[in-house]
Amino acid sequence: MPDHADDALVSRVRLIEDQPLETRAASFAALHDELQQALEQADAVGRGGQRP
Repeated sequence: MPDHADDALVSRVRLIEDQPLETRAASFAALHDELQQALEQADAVGRGGQRP
């Protein structure tokens, strides 16, 4: 992951941590889903698959 992507992820996590407790879990779940999707797409491309 490039440095700017690392910085963006850290910034996003900090923003989530600053949210009220009631919304924090949903925000982390959304971040998890996005990261999982990106990893699955990268894995598919790495195996010769195509991006959707």
